[in-house]
Amino acid sequence: MAAPKAPVLDGKGKKSMDLSLTEAVFGAEVKPHLVHETVRAEFAASRAGTKAVKSRGLVAGGRAKPFRQKGTGRARAGTTRAVQWTGGGVAFAPRTNFEVKVNRKERRAAFRAALSDHVQAGTFAVLGPAFAEPSTSEAAALIDAWGQERPLLVVAAPEEENVIKSFRNLEKVLVTLPSELEVSELVWARGLLVSEAALPLVERRAQ
Repeated sequence: MAAPKAPVLDGKGKKSMDLSLTEAVFGAEVKPHLVHETVRAEFAASRAGTKAVKSRGLVAGGRAKPFRQKGTGRARAGTTRAVQWTGGGVAFAPRTNFEVKVNRKERRAAFRAALSDHVQAGTFAVLGPAFAEPSTSEAAALIDAWGQERPLLVVAAPEEENVIKSFRNLEKVLVTLPSELEVSELVWARGLLVSEAALPLVERRAQ
């Protein structure tokens, strides 16, 4: 099976050559169920989980028995912290931890699958040397010349400030670093543009 290839774009958005990609990373089998579980886990991890109520163990007071056990005609009670008392604890408190467990092997497989899906669909390209200085207009022209539909995900190395500044203000364009790239972002984007400097870092994360 031939190694997957991706076009290398120059600063004008024109293809200068085809680049052979690592088959283990960009030619992997696409497993939708793994991608779905990983995206679900990433969304769950982003939830703050800051809502909170007090259970009967957290409510102040209620240490003493409110009235004697027998002879009052009332139902027996041992504490005013119980859920049926005004000011008592809350029964069946809502969740504050939304963690979804996906192991490392599955996460990496989903990451490779999302990358491979872009390569197979022809929505993946590598950005060659470009942007001697930041230019949003040049970045917009590059996307138009490439002909890729937005939303677009641009992955640049940390030292490529000119690339980051050029793309970050464009509508429906998300710029991220290889270390921060997530599967949910790959699924969200209709096009993926990775700089030559960032490509080895992306491959290292997927292996």
